[in-house]
Amino acid sequence: MKGILLVDKPAGCTSHDVVDMIRRAAGIRRVGHTGTLDPNATGLLILCLGQATRLSEFLIGLDKVYEGAMLLGTVTDTQDIEGEVLEEHEVPDTVTEDRIKEVFAGFTGEIQQVPPMVSAVKSGGSRLYALARKGETVDRPSRTVTVHEFDLLRFEPPKAYFRIRCTRGTYARTLAHDVGRELGCGGTLAELRRTWVGHHSLENAQRADAFQTRADVERCLLSVDGVLNLPVVVVRRGSERIVANGGTLGPGDIEAPVRTDGGWVQIKNEAGKLLAVGQAGGMPAAPLIQPKRVIGGGS
Repeated sequence: MKGILLVDKPAGCTSHDVVDMIRRAAGIRRVGHTGTLDPNATGLLILCLGQATRLSEFLIGLDKVYEGAMLLGTVTDTQDIEGEVLEEHEVPDTVTEDRIKEVFAGFTGEIQQVPPMVSAVKSGGSRLYALARKGETVDRPSRTVTVHEFDLLRFEPPKAYFRIRCTRGTYARTLAHDVGRELGCGGTLAELRRTWVGHHSLENAQRADAFQTRADVERCLLSVDGVLNLPVVVVRRGSERIVANGGTLGPGDIEAPVRTDGGWVQIKNEAGKLLAVGQAGGMPAAPLIQPKRVIGGGS
């Protein structure tokens, strides 16, 4: 069994809980997710099964889209409504839709974020959330993330409903906290649902409880051939064995001239089957392709 599974994660369970659920249903151990969702967040969770786990790193780095709501006037120690309330304030009349949009715009583009203490970021070999459970707080360096879009969907005081499209490593809870601080009344994340990962949509996902048997998993399994968003190199039929053995592909092994400035590429056969993910090097007009993650033909 090899492929990608799109799962609509419910609230109240961890991403690893969903992985275990699919392992039991499919009867295989080799299942991994491509980016966690917090237990109380819902939405799109992409799982890789079998040899497709070799593609996980290329899915983890895809942009994400979230829809959610922030509760203005409330500050918690976890930056979401599951945490202990530290402050409560009235939302002033100066907090209008226009003002919220103005603040959202200030958090668009490349920004600096300090990871929350409840995140999975490591500090001194320990996950921050593990330290937080012990009541510890440590200094965390800020990190650069990119928020491509940050839109106000509607404002129903004290909740502001939003949609964000962002890079890997962006924390919606921290955005809610920072927006609330900028508005002067505080804020915390109240709801969050992931709707897109790269070109994969929540609309194509199945509820987690829909996967009860191996047949359920097989019916919804997506081929690895179309899941990546990387340049494609087509290898000649006689050179497929080079890919299988991890050998370097030269210009004569490639079906058509390819110009590349290097980086990761998909290596496919003439039928469009993904054989491997590799790295391109050499001159742009005559690249050498080195397979790095061999998947094999078929799906």
